[in-house]
Amino acid sequence: MAGSETHYILPRPTFDKPVKLLIVVAPYYKDIADNLIAGAVAEIEAVGGTFEVVEVPGALEIPPAIGMAERMANFDGYVALGCIIRGETTHYDTVCNDSSRGLTLLGLQGLCIGNGILTVENRKQAEVRADPKDQNKGGGAAAAALHLLALARKWGAPRGGVGFQPARDEYQVAGPSQDDSTA
Repeated sequence: MAGSETHYILPRPTFDKPVKLLIVVAPYYKDIADNLIAGAVAEIEAVGGTFEVVEVPGALEIPPAIGMAERMANFDGYVALGCIIRGETTHYDTVCNDSSRGLTLLGLQGLCIGNGILTVENRKQAEVRADPKDQNKGGGAAAAALHLLALARKWGAPRGGVGFQPARDEYQVAGPSQDDSTA
């Protein structure tokens, strides 16, 4: 069982300038979500960071909410939190795969995201993973976002928008010139 193994954890990053993260949570299982948030908040506060928390209906709405926040707000990084417990249908597989895929695509575009969406077989597994005094996956997700943010600041990566980029002026088609007159 993974819970009995010892794993290496990177030292907590440090920051010269303040950091502000957005925690996006799907509180379908409210008690589990609350524990995930508690772990994430403790990790963010440990580096002197600030945060906001927003709730969305489910795990599938987490990636779009992060994408909107990146375009419309001012956050340095993002923490995705939620819990998907296997049920009797294939809906579990769809929600697990598509929420993860959405976060991965945003991350590949340069967003600093920690994925703390639990994908478990039963409630007991979720409770152990969410508990800040046990596996603390909320804290781990915040730590992942903070480590990525530290790398982005180290490399001085320019911040750009996510998604569709409108054409710039030099690529737009010009209207008819004055030499195009017909006599």
